[in-house]
Amino acid sequence: MKGVPRTTSGTRTAGLAARSVSRPSPLSTAVERAASALYRLQKGDGHWVGELQGDTILESEFIFLMAFLGREREEKCRAAARYILAQQQPDGAWSNYPDGPADLSVSVKAYFAIKLTGAADPASAPMRRARDVIRSLGGAAGCNSFTRFYLALLGQLPYANCPAVPPELVLLPRWFYVNLYAMSSWTRTIVVPLTIFYAHKPCRRVPPEQGIAELFLQPPETPLWPYPPTRRLVSWTNFFLGVDWLIKQFDGWRLLAPLRRLAVRRAAAWLREHFHDSDGVGAIFPPMIYTVISLKCLGVADEAPEMQWALKQLDDLMLEEDDTIRLQPCFSPVWDTALVLNALADAGPRRPAEHEAIVRGAQWLIEREVRRPGDWSLSNPKLEPAGWFFEYHNGHYPDTDDTAMVLMALARTGHAATAEGRPAAERGLRWLLGMQNRDGGWAAFDRDINRHVLTQVPFADHNAMLDPSCPDITARVLEALGDYGYGPDHPQVARALRFLEQTQEPAGGWPGRWGVNYLYGTWQVLIGLKNAGFDMGHPMVRRAVAWLFSVQQPGGGWGESCASYDDPRLAGKGTPTASQTAWALLALLAAGEARSTAVRTGVDWLLRRQRPDGTWHEDQFTGTGFPKVFYLKYHLYSLYFPLMALARYRTAIGQTPALGERGVSTPRYTTGGSYRTGGFTPPARP
Repeated sequence: MKGVPRTTSGTRTAGLAARSVSRPSPLSTAVERAASALYRLQKGDGHWVGELQGDTILESEFIFLMAFLGREREEKCRAAARYILAQQQPDGAWSNYPDGPADLSVSVKAYFAIKLTGAADPASAPMRRARDVIRSLGGAAGCNSFTRFYLALLGQLPYANCPAVPPELVLLPRWFYVNLYAMSSWTRTIVVPLTIFYAHKPCRRVPPEQGIAELFLQPPETPLWPYPPTRRLVSWTNFFLGVDWLIKQFDGWRLLAPLRRLAVRRAAAWLREHFHDSDGVGAIFPPMIYTVISLKCLGVADEAPEMQWALKQLDDLMLEEDDTIRLQPCFSPVWDTALVLNALADAGPRRPAEHEAIVRGAQWLIEREVRRPGDWSLSNPKLEPAGWFFEYHNGHYPDTDDTAMVLMALARTGHAATAEGRPAAERGLRWLLGMQNRDGGWAAFDRDINRHVLTQVPFADHNAMLDPSCPDITARVLEALGDYGYGPDHPQVARALRFLEQTQEPAGGWPGRWGVNYLYGTWQVLIGLKNAGFDMGHPMVRRAVAWLFSVQQPGGGWGESCASYDDPRLAGKGTPTASQTAWALLALLAAGEARSTAVRTGVDWLLRRQRPDGTWHEDQFTGTGFPKVFYLKYHLYSLYFPLMALARYRTAIGQTPALGERGVSTPRYTTGGSYRTGGFTPPARP
């Protein structure tokens, strides 16, 4: 790579300082307040991390695990149940995002968890309302697959009504069309411990007064399909239901017992291998729960180190507030730190103490580079381990999204040119380019996990069985590559551009896989196109701009509900939020619309709503875990994204403060032009 950073001393700018204005503009004041708020939130070792909030299934499932262990009446379970009760909607139901419609599975879990802990009298009005709405939605028998497993675990329905997840899955070779590594990485981390769970079928029958027989419209033992069959006789859904039935017929056959024992041993070995360099298997909540259940099935004692380790990963996710406890689905420190550094780079020149904060943050990221093979290596055996993950420790699962964001942070703070940062950045770029899919796009964790047939298996109703290319990650990779001099003339960039052209919606936007939803996808695509050197006058871009103009709300903000995943007609519609308004502004700024009325009124919307401490209030969930199933609220989204938008707007209209007003400047890293002259050799296509 070329391009040694040009440093500028804060002591040679007295003349510039003298020309600075005596009173900063409201825009500059807002930028300074937001940046100061972020600096205050930095942890002692240099990183940032905000709360990651999901819906109440997290607290419910934790209580189910504790009930299986006979500990549901412990105070932390009752505190979690009080939190669940506080999230109940006026109609008696629970949803998977604020102000969302009643969700049957979320509501059944919440009701059962409250009843298990005794946090509310079953005859009370909240519990009566919950029963009524659950029964009106079809009753507990209609819950999704993963809810049914918890109900079977606690004796509320038979395992025969759950989908079969046989441990023999782990024995299937990778060349077989249906195999463990044809599934998304997060599904893989759930399925492996679940196969041990399924093989043993553990059950603790809770006392009837703690059960939920009243939520079933027919006796719980009534035989049920694990997933509704299709009306058309010949379909993949019905085929897999037939396979499910067949597997259950062979369960318990003595002739197959040796194979079953071998499969369980393999699954247990896989599970334990993934304990290493990880905050729990996959470092996410669902497999953490299943890990504890699986260890119990394997006969691991409660006081054994690995059982204590597994339980500690769950305890670490707890947040106490007043007399309640809530749980996070995982931690997001790498993601948050990279985004904060990008936002602070946009905010411009900084004081010496703030400069040191940036250095510590960048160093923290560099130290977390992955240097070991992971699951992704099986389809990329010649690709050198590199990249970054999302959490504190998750060495098996670096992802393209975090890797791209970290690469941008290193470039924009000048750390991609330091002695430590440059090798990490070069390895990260090689790894990122090596993860491109055949269709030209990028997915999150693996290459070419796109066998659509697998979405029809009975336990695929979490709507995340696969990890296909998506516009938001593809565009984020392009944005990162642009920081290192890659442009449309690079063959892999050209393929990605074709993928984005093919995935644009007729209305002009792009869907978002990892954020809600069309506002997220459209923001990221326009930013990525701009940074990759794409012509922003292209009709594809102008259609996207027109769509963003069309969905701006009368007050100047933008907002979109999670409901747009269920009904695309709701694209760009919903309560305006600071994060989504910032995304729309960033997209329009990238498209050259800084002087437009839409941008000016959007900026005014943010300025009016900034709080005195520099932050913005946001209740809505604007992050996406599994579309239609699980959504997230990143508590720092409403701070660093508005800061980015305001800072870039300030630069676009020429109000960036002179260097002498603040002191130290760290320039963005640049390759100095084309990738061909940057001293970096792109890897051959794996």
